[in-house]
Amino acid sequence: MSTPHVPLSILDLVPISEGMSTAQAITASMDGAQAADRLGYHRYWFAEHHNTRSLASNATALLIGQAAGLTERIRVGSGGIMLPNHAPLTVIEQFGTLVQMHGNRIDLGLGRAPGTDPLTAQLLSRTSAEPSAFIESVAQMRAWSSTEHATTRQISAAVAEGTEVPMWVLGSTVSGAQLAATLGMPFAVASHFAPFQHLQALNVYRDRFDAQAQTAQIDTPHTMVGVNLVVSDTDDEAQRQYTTLQQMFLGVVTGQRQKIQPPRPIHEVAPQELVDRVEQTLAVKAVGSPQTVVEQLEQIVDSTGADELILTAYYADPADRLHALELLADAWGLGA
Repeated sequence: MSTPHVPLSILDLVPISEGMSTAQAITASMDGAQAADRLGYHRYWFAEHHNTRSLASNATALLIGQAAGLTERIRVGSGGIMLPNHAPLTVIEQFGTLVQMHGNRIDLGLGRAPGTDPLTAQLLSRTSAEPSAFIESVAQMRAWSSTEHATTRQISAAVAEGTEVPMWVLGSTVSGAQLAATLGMPFAVASHFAPFQHLQALNVYRDRFDAQAQTAQIDTPHTMVGVNLVVSDTDDEAQRQYTTLQQMFLGVVTGQRQKIQPPRPIHEVAPQELVDRVEQTLAVKAVGSPQTVVEQLEQIVDSTGADELILTAYYADPADRLHALELLADAWGLGA
């Protein structure tokens, strides 16, 4: 093994499988957070999505609070809060409260996309999605959560003062990487669904990182790379389970989204042209037995220079997902 085993984290969109209620999906995600905590995963993040019947990750801060209350060690956070949908003061008050309740294991990952369709985005929109507005909002949240000059600010967020909430910038393009570099913050690249610029984005981030930025929280660049994960006892079974993920992204490509579907041969539900488009989107993935997946993840770390990996894992049966987390934790040496 030539590549050190970097920390592994989990990104959860709270998927709702066919025949499952929303409450059951949330319970399954909380089971996943507890399993990840026990098995030695580094972070457990919830994404923000709206206007989709297949995902229950709408109220991100509420999910984080519930998961943090059910776990002991693992860092819990957002992957991410889509900042155009929220007033910055509200966000920092929520996350400052989470830190006050659960201590220094809360992460605030921030994105600039709306996480939904244009019409829903209009209903949610509170701030501009322009880069300058994003930078200004992050600077405000950094100031509100710091202890410096707290008494001189006209507006304060008392619950967040002194918490120094750890912030990440999420992005899928060179533009997002530039924002993270300008702000001097860790960068999580969304290569699990947008792989087309991820290597270029990582290079831009590292080349232009500004440790002297007023908003900087770290001294050197720090990256986390998103990876689609399907791990089962055998390569064949993993490939079978992988068709669940293919069907999910087929719904994204065609605009005909469904709840998470059980495995079935992908060519029974889609022509080769659409399958090829799905495979291009899912290019950054690790699918197979534990040994196969470890080798694939090591290759991704080698090619990207990632400091961490964050994994998305979609299974129709939540029990299969928990089994996958156990298989990978053992094979990767988590908690050893």
